[in-house]
Amino acid sequence: MAEGLNSERPDKLSVVVFSGDFDKVHYALVMASAAAAIDTPTTLFFTMDGARTLLKGNAWADLPTTGGIDRGADLDAHFKESGVADFETLLTACRDLGVRILVCEMGLKALGLKREDLRTDLKIDLGGVVTFLNDASKTGAMIFV
Repeated sequence: MAEGLNSERPDKLSVVVFSGDFDKVHYALVMASAAAAIDTPTTLFFTMDGARTLLKGNAWADLPTTGGIDRGADLDAHFKESGVADFETLLTACRDLGVRILVCEMGLKALGLKREDLRTDLKIDLGGVVTFLNDASKTGAMIFV
């Protein structure tokens, strides 16, 4: 077994991305891409303000942050300058590593959004809480961001 790998780790990671704060969504992408990189099946379930992250036109750049930096684009630039993976790099890694991206239909309706408002460069499945729960594993980990 490779160093640092744990045979007792969860067999799947399921992440609810509820927050619309850039730094929280960024870290959900960090967790998802890392899990997928060690062959742990992963699902990101975007709902409510978290779903705004996936709007066309890099809408994530205008998201607020929790750390005092005004907008997501500014914090993303800081991350990039610091050698930390930026938002698009992480999102691309998630896509390329096979992370399932699921967007809540109820969340979209509550925000007055439609599927057509979402990015087209990602494979995005629409579903609800039941879809998300059926996708999860009883021996996996579920995280709410």
